[in-house]
Parts: sequence; structure tokens; C-alpha cells
Amino acid sequence: MADLPAITLNGIAHRFGRRWAIRGVSLSVAPGEILAIIGHNGSGKSTLLRVAATAIRPTRGQASVFGADVVKDAQSVRAMVALLSTDPGVYGDLTALENLRFAARMLGTSSAPAVLQRALDRVGLGREGDERARNMSSGMQRRLSIARLLLRQPRVLLLDEPYNSLDPEGAGLVNTLIRETRDRGGSVLLVAHDLARGDGLPDRVVEMQDGLLADAHEGLSMEPTMTLAESRA
Repeated sequence: MADLPAITLNGIAHRFGRRWAIRGVSLSVAPGEILAIIGHNGSGKSTLLRVAATAIRPTRGQASVFGADVVKDAQSVRAMVALLSTDPGVYGDLTALENLRFAARMLGTSSAPAVLQRALDRVGLGREGDERARNMSSGMQRRLSIARLLLRQPRVLLLDEPYNSLDPEGAGLVNTLIRETRDRGGSVLLVAHDLARGDGLPDRVVEMQDGLLADAHEGLSMEPTMTLAESRA
């Protein structure tokens, strides 16, 4: 498994109704690599990330994580990946500690009070453990989402606009998480509209436009893997 790419996407396409959000994307992420996909809102980058996370099934093409198919072996993929989405995904009626305890039990990781408190301390919420999530600011909820990621050590980290709603200190937390994942041999795929706060971390940057990948430096678009009539359907 060590010789397999961390992520492999072959001709991935996905549509919502009649609109193609992704129109034939192929790429791979090597073990230990940090790959960033940049692009404007609506370019398809978040949809691509959700395919890799098994959150949605591709309409066409194949995707795998260390050889495990995201459709046929979804459970195996979920055991290897962790996703930070644009939605913090916290439960408003639960406190910060209760949110982490629930997440730990769902993930099958330790829910010991010391473990949960350490995660909150790392994201700057050490004194907010008894605060209900609905009373937190968007930035604090984002930090709570990052604390949830700290409960695991995924082989592949998927980050969707990870710097949204975060102050400079919060952005530093994201970059620390990326470095720690890389340092233990994990891979990172992140999508963002820009990388101004990325601290030069990505090993490779590609651009996404209108559901297709383009080289971020040369601006060369890839050809879609479907007919023009299909892409307009």
C-alpha cells in the first residue's frame, strides 16, 4: 500500500441535476504530498473534495484512496481520511466538550476527558468547554471543527477553504495541522480560492476552472472526458 498514490482520480465527473459541477478530472496525490487546488467559487473544487471524502458519489469516473475505491470501499476510505468542510458541522445544543465527546465515540477514538481537553487547549478553546456551540462565533465553531480533527491522525487530510472565518492565529493552527500530517507521512489535499495564508506549504498547486483542471502556472486546460453535448446537458 505504501507504493500506491494517496489519492487517485480518473476522469471524475459529477453533475447536480442538469449542471456538470466536475467535467472530467484526473489527478493523483503522492504519499506525503501537500496538493492545493485553487479556483473561484463554483469552479467545482469543493465537489471534487467531497468525492474524495466519499460524501458524494461521482457520476462518472473512478476515485480511490490508497487503492480503496471511494464507492465500493467507502468504509475503508473513511477510516483513512478526515474532512474539514466549509460547514463546521457542530451540534448547537451541545457544549464544546460534548461535541468532541460525541465525535470521539463516532470515530472510535479515545473520549477520555484529558484527551478532549487537550484538543480544546490546542485550538484556543480551553476555557470554552462548557459553552454551547450555538453561542460561539463562526471562528470559534471553526476552531472546534479543527479540534475534532485533532482526535485522529488520518492518512489523508481533506481541507475545504480551511482559512475561512479564522483570524491569523487560527490560520496558524490550520498550517500546524497540515505540517503535522505531512511530518508523519500523511497527505493533504486542500481547496481554496487563494493561498495567501497557506504559508508556502503546498508542494504543488493546480487551478480549477469551470469543472476542469488547469495548470496554475501555465494555464493549460484539460479536455473534458465527455462530449460537449453531454457537458451542456
